[in-house]
Amino acid sequence: MAITSPTHPITWILLVTASVCHAQDAVTPTAPKAPFGKQVSKSGIRHSFLITGTKTAIIGEDSRIVWQTQGRSRDGFVLSNGNILVSHGKEAREYTRAGKVVFRYRLSKENKELGTAVRLPNGNTLVVERGVKPRLREVDAKGKVLVEVPLQPDSDNAHMQTRMARKLPDGNYLVPHLLGFAVKKYDKTGKVLRIIRTDLEELGGRKGENWPFTAIQLANGRTLVNLTHGNKTVEFDQEGKIVWRVDNSHADGRFSDPCGAQRMPSGNTVICAYGQRKPEMAKVFEITREKKVVWEYINPKLRGIHEIHVLTTNGKKVAGKPLK
Repeated sequence: MAITSPTHPITWILLVTASVCHAQDAVTPTAPKAPFGKQVSKSGIRHSFLITGTKTAIIGEDSRIVWQTQGRSRDGFVLSNGNILVSHGKEAREYTRAGKVVFRYRLSKENKELGTAVRLPNGNTLVVERGVKPRLREVDAKGKVLVEVPLQPDSDNAHMQTRMARKLPDGNYLVPHLLGFAVKKYDKTGKVLRIIRTDLEELGGRKGENWPFTAIQLANGRTLVNLTHGNKTVEFDQEGKIVWRVDNSHADGRFSDPCGAQRMPSGNTVICAYGQRKPEMAKVFEITREKKVVWEYINPKLRGIHEIHVLTTNGKKVAGKPLK
């Protein structure tokens, strides 16, 4: 299960550096000989992708690990320069493929957890801190805080306050709040401009535990949301009405605590089943608008994929900005 309570609050400081990685930052840039899991697709789909969670690695189209680093992780992206930006819970790091850490942001002392880590188009990095001062921060390459946005998470439980926040093209922010059963759109002052409710009766109400984990604004203005514990992926229109949903009644039990997701250029959705423990079941799967599963990643040795960034499909780079 993806939702656990923190047990060791630690005081951290903010530090950004461009330095050679330390021993705890060890990276394995070479690929092992054996495949790490397998990809299954009747239509021949093969992806390469970054995974975060209990393992942080890039998996090639042949299912072999082509890059990995130690430690659990939450958010993660492969950047346009080929580096990898990862949130490790208490710290965000940017790694080169050779293992050098060229950016580091450590959680501020008053808070307990770091969640989101996203590189913005202007080169700054968006992070989310959870704790007594839940907030978004935009930080430059030297560690200077340029923007700080207070959040309204509906809970004092730091671990349950927020998940994967994203900055929108209009300059506002989209933030899922688990125990608030709400995806909130904030402006730069922290004012809530809009709320998408995930405790709707047609989704099972609050008893359905439809905690929003990943929220993705699509080009058409709709919002795609993974509802962890509720085992659903739902697309909402701009008024918060459901226009598309998929769950275990369509996916033969593949949903298990869905955390990360990515909407592909094809319109398909790739979904992480963080809580999947059955060895024969997929840890990640891809489903069409018609609710047909067309690709799976199965790995009995792996537990808990938090987020995914699909990089290539059958040898071709995935076009456009990743919707994840």
